[in-house]
Amino acid sequence: MITLYDCATAPSPRRARILLAEKGVAHETVPVDLRSGEQLGAAYRQVNPQCTVPALRTDEGLVLTDNAAITAWLEARFPEPALLGTTPAEKAEIASWNWRVEFEGLLAIAEALRNSSPAMAHRALPGAVDYEQIPELAARGVARARQFFATLNERLAGRGFVATGRFSVADITAVVAVDFARVIKVKAGDEHPHLQRWRAAMALRPSMGL
Repeated sequence: MITLYDCATAPSPRRARILLAEKGVAHETVPVDLRSGEQLGAAYRQVNPQCTVPALRTDEGLVLTDNAAITAWLEARFPEPALLGTTPAEKAEIASWNWRVEFEGLLAIAEALRNSSPAMAHRALPGAVDYEQIPELAARGVARARQFFATLNERLAGRGFVATGRFSVADITAVVAVDFARVIKVKAGDEHPHLQRWRAAMALRPSMGL
C-alpha cells in the first residue's frame, strides 16, 4: 500500500494530497504533527532523515521525500490523467510554470513566514538543521508574494489554467500558493479579477478541499 506522511495544516503535503486525489490513487495516511516538532523526532527521522513533510512510501518500499520526486513517480506510475503534459511542448510549459509558481510564490511566502513568525524562531528553513531568522527577508518575501499575485493574475487573463489548455500540476501548486499566502496577509483583491475567477473555478474540483 502507498503511504503518505502528511500534515493537514502545511502547504507542501497539501500538494501531494491534491495530486493523489486527482490521480485517484488509494493510499494510507500517517499524520505528522509539525507544530509539536514530530518531524524532528527519532521515529520520523527513520522515515525521512531530512525531517521534511510530505514523504511518500511506495508500494515497493521506496521513500520519496519531496514533491518533485512524488510528482514524477505518480505521473510515471499512474499516467492518467496526465498532469505533467503529454507532448514535449506541454511538458515544457507545465514544468516552467510549475517552477515559477514554486519559486516566485511558495518560496516567497515561506520566506516571509519563516523569517517573521515567533513560532519559527531558529527554524527559518525546513529540515534537520536549525537556521536563524533574518527579518529583512520577511519584508522581501511579502513584496515577492504580492508581485507573484500580479504575475499570476496577468497570466490567467483569458485562460482557464495556469499552463497549457488543461488542468495540470501547475494549477495544483498555484492553488496551494494562493491559499498559503493568507498566513502573511496577502490575498487576491479587486485588482486580481482573473486570479479570482480561476480560483473560484478551481474550488469546484473535489480535490481542492483537501
